[in-house]
Amino acid sequence: MEFFDKLTKKASETYKGAAEKTGKIAKEAKLKMKINENKSKINNLYQEIGKKVYQKHVDNEEIDVKKEIEEECAQIDILSAEIDEYHKEILSLSDVKVCVQCKEPMDKNSKFCPKCGVEQPVVEEEKEETEALEVEVVEQESTTEETSKEAQAQDATVEENQEEASIQGEPAQLKDEESQNNQ
Repeated sequence: MEFFDKLTKKASETYKGAAEKTGKIAKEAKLKMKINENKSKINNLYQEIGKKVYQKHVDNEEIDVKKEIEEECAQIDILSAEIDEYHKEILSLSDVKVCVQCKEPMDKNSKFCPKCGVEQPVVEEEKEETEALEVEVVEQESTTEETSKEAQAQDATVEENQEEASIQGEPAQLKDEESQNNQ
């Protein structure tokens, strides 16, 4: 029976892992499609800008960038920002980050870029893990301190009992046994 329980548990864990990976892959594919859509929109805006500039050239008119193509440039800025966000989401789905200087992809836990050697900032997840470990260490230290204080108090009680026993003439072992039984 225990064998089947273990087998069922392992199969369930494997299924969950596979489902999680499949979900990540599907989400990454959707994000990549959005990136491609935005790149296509940006290319269309570039064409519109080019047409406006060329038409002004043909008509021998001066072009005022601020007035005539500012709207298209603002749309390009918005789409580019969305693309950057999609790239960040894709990176968060994987165990990869990019270098702050050269934008080279690297392992999420890397402290230095393998290409340019620049030190990388700590990822938020690493900070949370480090903080959790620090909290755990502090809790262990406080538990150890409490245990140590309890042991010291117990030792003091044993010593007091031994002193009393020696004063009263009773064997020290009997008093120690009594104090341990009382606790």
